[in-house]
Amino acid sequence: MIPFLDLHKINARFENEFSSTFSGFLNSGRYILGREVEIFESNFADYCGTSHCIGVANGLEALTLIFKAYIELGKLEIGDQIMVPANTYIASMLAIINSGLEPVFVEPDAKSFNISVSDVESQMHPNIKGILAVHLYGQLADMEALNAIAKSNNLLLIEDAAQAHGALSISEGKKAGNLSDAAAFSFYPSKNLGALGDAGAVTTNDEDLYHKISLLRNYGSSKKYVNQTLGFNSRLDELQAAFLNIKLKHLDADNLRRQQIAKQYISEITNAKIKLPSYSGQQDHVFHTFVVQVTNRNKFIAHLNNNDIGYLIHYPIPPHKQDALFTYKNLSLPITEFIHDTVVSIPMSPVLTDDDVQHVINALNNY
Repeated sequence: MIPFLDLHKINARFENEFSSTFSGFLNSGRYILGREVEIFESNFADYCGTSHCIGVANGLEALTLIFKAYIELGKLEIGDQIMVPANTYIASMLAIINSGLEPVFVEPDAKSFNISVSDVESQMHPNIKGILAVHLYGQLADMEALNAIAKSNNLLLIEDAAQAHGALSISEGKKAGNLSDAAAFSFYPSKNLGALGDAGAVTTNDEDLYHKISLLRNYGSSKKYVNQTLGFNSRLDELQAAFLNIKLKHLDADNLRRQQIAKQYISEITNAKIKLPSYSGQQDHVFHTFVVQVTNRNKFIAHLNNNDIGYLIHYPIPPHKQDALFTYKNLSLPITEFIHDTVVSIPMSPVLTDDDVQHVINALNNY
């Protein structure tokens, strides 16, 4: 059986370092916002090319704290509208709604599955104050075009980079996390840079935003028992930061392996019944997932099961059709709905063997 994702195998590579680091953590006596968090924040900011990184509890709270901070800084107001791709995980919408803002659903580009620039332009109106660009499946959204739109309309541009650790914009020479006003990352265990539990971060070059989020994540406090604003408890765990510091050193190599597998899939899967993802061959896609499209998904899944190949569906129900977002259920989003009805994610990870990859290719060609 080739699992969709073997997290144990991914993390077993670092077992000795994890054990040594845990001993150091245990003996340090400082378990909240200690040195490991400080080191990771510095390392990850350097990696992304930003001035600042703030470690927080998870990816959803990273996004939410960005919006909350911009409201406190007066750059957003309760009720403002934020454009968001309709084709994404529901967390993107939850962050907007839970901050007192209103999402404006934008259809994806049918080729990249990322937010459609032309649809952004067609839906522009004065109530919109920001754009949330999601780098879905590990592929950068068209940030050059979105930055131009944001600048000409005086909008905030925010990245949901939860699936795009290390993705590089060739045109701008910058990585995900450094292509907008602020970016949110998740280090959920399955991510390209995954912790061994929940973890997240915000990256930004905005000094005011950095200071505001640093307060908000820690009860609104920069000094013990002195609270300057109404904050939250959303701190990156010290132990998870320690594990992330170990794994960050290997992120580029892991992403390269993902890209190599993707190139092999794309060049060797020749079955006309299977639509493969669009990929330029550059570093702007780090293949958090490798997503194919098929018209008869149940039949295709049965074929995968018969060939001992794991899979997942990212995602079976579009956000506007979820019960949690029932007020948006009547939206007409045909491109989004078609994508959600036809996608299947096949095995993709840096620990897949050459034999694993070839087995997947052979099975898909025999479908």
